[in-house]
Order: sequence, then C-alpha cells, then structure tokens
Amino acid sequence: MGVLALAVVAYLTPSIYTDGSIRSLPAYTVLSLGVAIAALVRRDWQWPSYDWRLTVLLLLWGYFLFTTWFTAIYPTGAWKKFWEVSTVLPPLVLILLLIDSREKLFYLLVTIATCIALVTVKGGLWAIMTGFRDSVYGPPTIKYFDNNLFAVLMVMNIPLLLLWLRETRNETLRYGLMITLALSVAAVLGTWSRGGLLALGIVILLLLWHSQRKFLALLFLLAAISLTFVHLPEAWFARMETIVNYQQDESATGRLWLWEVGLDHALQRPLTGIGFDGWVITTLRNNNRMNWHNAYVAIMAEHGLFAFALWCSLLFGTIVNLTHLAWLSRRSPALAWVGDYSLMLRASLLGYAVGALFEELAYWDILYQLVVIAVLLRQFVLAEVARIASIRPGSGGFSAGTAAAVPVLI
Repeated sequence: MGVLALAVVAYLTPSIYTDGSIRSLPAYTVLSLGVAIAALVRRDWQWPSYDWRLTVLLLLWGYFLFTTWFTAIYPTGAWKKFWEVSTVLPPLVLILLLIDSREKLFYLLVTIATCIALVTVKGGLWAIMTGFRDSVYGPPTIKYFDNNLFAVLMVMNIPLLLLWLRETRNETLRYGLMITLALSVAAVLGTWSRGGLLALGIVILLLLWHSQRKFLALLFLLAAISLTFVHLPEAWFARMETIVNYQQDESATGRLWLWEVGLDHALQRPLTGIGFDGWVITTLRNNNRMNWHNAYVAIMAEHGLFAFALWCSLLFGTIVNLTHLAWLSRRSPALAWVGDYSLMLRASLLGYAVGALFEELAYWDILYQLVVIAVLLRQFVLAEVARIASIRPGSGGFSAGTAAAVPVLI
C-alpha cells in the first residue's frame, strides 16, 4: 500500500490542487521515509535475484555523480538536477523489495494507469468540448505540464490501460476502460504535439498487431480515426504537416540546431559530457534558452557516450527482454498472462522511445519504474517456470532441461 501511495503522489501530485502550507508540504519525501522505515522494521521482504539491469542502473547513477562532480560546466544547476534525478532511486528500491507477487505487480500498474488516466480523461473531454481547437496541457507540475510531455505520458499509458482491460472481467469496468482509451487518443491529438502523434501511431500499430481480433480492431480503429479527423481543425493538420516540411517551421529548425550543438559537445567530450543542464550555458551564449528537446542527445551531451550506452542498454535491452518473455509465454498456457504483460510494457517503452526523440525525457521516473517492473516480471516468470517443472517434469510444455535453460533465454 505504501508503494501504491507513492505512485499516487508521484503521478497525481495532489498538493498542487491545494492552497496554503499544504501546497508546499513535502508529502512525497515524508511518505517515502515512512514506507522505507516500515519496510525496515517488518523485514518481511527478500531482495530479488541478480538482474543485469540493476547493475547498469547503479553504474549509470554513479556516472551521473562523476560528471556532476568533475566535469559539469554549470555546477550549481548540475548538482540541483542530480539530487532531483536521484529521488527516482528510493522508490525503485521499495518496488523491488515490496512488489513480490503478480497480484501486487498488477495493482502497481493499475495505480499508475489510473493516476495518469484521471487527468487524461479531463484532457480528452476538454479536447472534444473545444473541437480540438484549444491545446490540451497536463496537470500544473514541472514534469508533465507541457503539452508535448503530457502527450508522451498519455501514449505510454494507453498500453497499461489495455493491459488492465485484458485482465479484468468486470463488465462495467471494461466499458469504463474502453471509454478512457478513446478519450486518451482524443487527448493526445488535442495536445497538438507532433512527437506525441508519432508515438501514438507507433503504439497503435503495435497494439493492432498484437490484437487477438485484428480485423475487428482495425475496423474500430478506422472508424475512430475517421470520426476524430472530421472534427480536427485545419490548423491542426497544418501543424502536423511540418513533420515532413520541417524546414518551414521555426520550432523544428530550432530543435535541429540544438541537436547539432548537443552532438558536437558529445564528440568534443565523449567520456564526460558537459554535465546536467549544460544546455543552460551553451544555449545562453546563443541567446536561445531551450533544452535539448531530445533524450538521446541530452544523455550524450551531458554525460558522454559511455553513459549513453548504459542508458540505451536499459531502455532497448529491456524491450528485447520483454520480447523474449512474450515468446517464452507461447510455450505454456500457464504463462499466457506473461505475454500480455510483456507486450503491453514493450509497447509503452517503445512509445517512450519514439517520444524521447523530440522531448528531453531521459530522467523521467516512469521509464525507470517500467524497467524495474520488467525486472520483477522476469523474476516471476523464472519462479513460475521452476514451479511448473517441479510439479511434473514436462508439464505445461516445459521439461527439466528447458526450465534450466530459461534464465539464459530471458
């Protein structure tokens, strides 16, 4: 319950809807300490077995510390950003320790999906009410308020909502989730975000590919697209056309310039980069106060190519691992649920990977939480395979030899 509460506070930030002293109350910090102390006192947890991603995550944070301490060209901002980014780590540890079953993992994913969906529904309704003429923005928090950032977050949440839909048998809830999914698509389109549109397209294609009823899903998708596009204003289409004709758009050309500057810094200082928020100094020299607008460029420019390799291995290594888990699930009916979890988590991470091409999302906590959730999913699969093999050798499609080889595959 403490981990779920942390997710609520992290994604909803309830204090922003209050006034006075409560608005500035460090609720997240207090709650984190409370959950950590309770976990230490009870000690009814067990550290999960080794996973290479946990080692890579620690190495990455160690490298962040190294670049902040020794190479940052904007030390004041770099240290502030380092401590801000480091707040991502304690909840990850709590997730690893306290989410120790499939049921608890499902509750965590549902909590995250619900928190994002609550503000998404509001945005979707607003988009429809205004005829998509007034851009949809996120809740007034630093992380997700920008329309482009909020679009990527909502795209990442669509597979989580679909996973919830597949797992529940409550008819009323299923209809509610279907409506929420439709409003999620409307809200993403209502942000007028070009990066969000590309990420949405990739995720929808993936979900369509993995649908058990592809023909019906395609018909529903075509009907929804037709209905939505009829109501979109001409100015929306004109903005989306700049994805192709980017030379005519000042915002797009400005981002290309920023990427060139960031890549140039990465090549000049390939091992160290220029430290957190180095863009503040770099772009100030050119009277352009914009961040990198690209997560890949941000990691390379701020921390060098080695950190970039670590970060990419976390993201794309997890995507590959989830693909292996989905393949493994086909070999046993008892692991059918693993396929749903793996494919939906993979779709969410691929949506992030596309959105990260256009926005600086390198330090988003949801990325690292989904990576840790994938680590736990692998642990549960290993335990389930061992259980199946121990009950009756060869049952469920697994032999003892196959079960022994599973850790190598995943």
